Parts: sequence; C-alpha cells; structure tokens
Amino acid sequence: MSGDGQPTPVAGVDVFRKRDRDRLYALRRELTVQEQSMQAGAVAAALDRVLEDMQGRTVAAYWPIRGELDLRPWLTRLREAGGRLALPVVVAKGRPLVFRAWEPGARMTRGLWNIPVPADAAEVVPDLVIAPLLGVDDACYRLGNGGGYYDMTLAALTPRPRVIGVGHDFCPVQTIFPQHWDVPMDDVILGDGSHVRRVA
Repeated sequence: MSGDGQPTPVAGVDVFRKRDRDRLYALRRELTVQEQSMQAGAVAAALDRVLEDMQGRTVAAYWPIRGELDLRPWLTRLREAGGRLALPVVVAKGRPLVFRAWEPGARMTRGLWNIPVPADAAEVVPDLVIAPLLGVDDACYRLGNGGGYYDMTLAALTPRPRVIGVGHDFCPVQTIFPQHWDVPMDDVILGDGSHVRRVA
C-alpha cells in the first residue's frame, strides 16, 4: 500500500481486490433464497426495459455459480421470443473464453472447475454478453472471480459485443483500481432494478 492507504500496482491491487471479493462473497452467502429470487427478477425486468427486440440475435449469458444471480428463467423467455442463446466455456486456463450455442434442455457436460457447459454445440459470436458481477465500480469496471477470463475474451472479440454486467444490489464499490487489461461494462444492472449506462 502507498502512504495514503491506496493500493499500489500490481500486488497492492491484488490484495485490495481479494479483500473486496471476500467481503462481497460473504454478503452473497447471507441472502435467502427469496432475496436471491427477488433480485434476479428485478434484473430480468430491467433487462426487458433496456434491451430492444433481440429476435434472431445471440445473447451470451452464464450458468450461475457461487451465488450469482440466476437468469435462466429470463433466458428461457428470451429463447421463446426468438432470441439465440450461448454460454461461455473455458477451453484452457489463461486463454479467452469461447461461446457455445445453448438452449434450455440442451445436453450439458462438466467443464473446467465442474461448471456445466453445452456438450455438443457450435461456437458462436454473441451480439450481447451478459457478464456476472461480484462488484462494480463507478466507472463500470467489473470485479469478477479473479481469473480475468471476461477481460481477455472481450479484448479479443472483434467487433466487440455490447456488454451488460449484472449483479446484486450490494455490488457497487468506489473503484476496483482498474488496470490496463480491465475492460469496462457498457451497462450495469443491479438487483434493485437500477440501470447505469457507461459514459464513453
């Protein structure tokens, strides 16, 4: 840490982020099933307000782990309305994600870290990525689980899709002290239904 208590790159930032991750994971664990459901519902309703017609467009979301908001009911409705869906897949540690086509009821297998992924599906390029947030700062930079996979992936995609970060109502932090590899979200939607669009 520097003399004013701020983290110094890069080791200090890692320590700061780990402390914030631990705090936010603890808050997640305190939520009841009903509270989780209410926050997921508020995010789903906000997505319906924010997004234009997604018929024929590909939305890459995520399979919820570690208390992340479960948006699978909303994704099912999106699919029924003509949207296309995809899930992220870790193909190797330290490599960008790929996105594989998915729909509710599709055959799944266990990927890296035992996360369910589509078993037999083609890779697709999403028009929209919905990224789970553990924390998010005032400039829409995301605090995730710490692997850096979304940052690597979004930096590599051309053209870059629109990215909406979604998380619980306690996600906001003043800053994550973004580094040169961090990629900001275009929009942030939280479990209280709030929506922020990043100012470029």
